[in-house]
Amino acid sequence: MKRNKFIATLAALTALPALSFSQLKKSLTGNGKGFKINAGEGRIHGHLKLKGVNSNVLDVKISGSDTNGDLAIFEQTSLSQGRGTPLHVHHLQDEIFYILEGAYYFQVGEDKYHLTAGDSIFLPRKVPHAWTQVSEKGKMTVIMQPAGKLENFFVAVAALEKEPTPKEMAQLFADNEMEVVGPPLKIE
Repeated sequence: MKRNKFIATLAALTALPALSFSQLKKSLTGNGKGFKINAGEGRIHGHLKLKGVNSNVLDVKISGSDTNGDLAIFEQTSLSQGRGTPLHVHHLQDEIFYILEGAYYFQVGEDKYHLTAGDSIFLPRKVPHAWTQVSEKGKMTVIMQPAGKLENFFVAVAALEKEPTPKEMAQLFADNEMEVVGPPLKIE
């Protein structure tokens, strides 16, 4: 009798890694279904109306929660001519911008670039960067890899009741894996 109980216990323990692996595999591969996000819509949060660095509207197209944190894609409708981000660093993520409409001015490290519709720019992790909207209106796609906490940052900024102070904004950056290292970029 003891031997049968021992064998049953051993068999159950042997199955645990297989069950755990099955759950792990499912969490790493998602549900295996694609999805569509309609033009002009955000997938999870709807339109996020930002406060602080600018008053733009952001739509989450692909959430980090869709990709197990591997990737996030946002579409930003820019409504804040002459405004943009402070000089900041993403310590853990690379960032890519693709300009859909309008014109922007970027700084990546010491280099500065003028971008217009159809242009792309790569901002490597750990390199200080900033951008400012040049045109009256604009639109760009922002890609983060891995996703990091930028989505959380956008949700927090949209939920603010008032414009944050520079100190409050720096804290929001820090709370979401970013660091403000300088002032906003002036258009040259």
